[in-house]
Amino acid sequence: MNAPFTKGPHHIGLTVSNLEESAKFFTSLLGWKEVRRREDYPAIFVSDGQIMLTLWATKEEPVGEFNKNKNVGLHHVAFSIADEESLNRLYVRLKESGVKIEFSPELLGPGPAKHMMCYEPSGIRVEFTWPGN
Repeated sequence: MNAPFTKGPHHIGLTVSNLEESAKFFTSLLGWKEVRRREDYPAIFVSDGQIMLTLWATKEEPVGEFNKNKNVGLHHVAFSIADEESLNRLYVRLKESGVKIEFSPELLGPGPAKHMMCYEPSGIRVEFTWPGN
């Protein structure tokens, strides 16, 4: 059996329709750091210290909302949360900030893991998961 060529994620590139607001979602609400900007192809790079996201501005207006059941593409992006209390606090923070919540923290399968799902300002589904250990 051959060993994998890859060593895990380096970054995830997301095309967003609202560059500044999408970046603020990660920096202001989640506590991520802005790493850098690229003005020639508007982009903002953000990181939580483990993974980096490259947020690229669309060059044209998007055509409708992404439909996770019909379109090929990113179904959602998921991030780990350290503990159940942090997941619950994040839910309250996002809800109070007006973020569109798909569902509040709930059991993932039989549990004890829990997760929640929301939408960042450009409409990308974002999941937060506490593994339950």
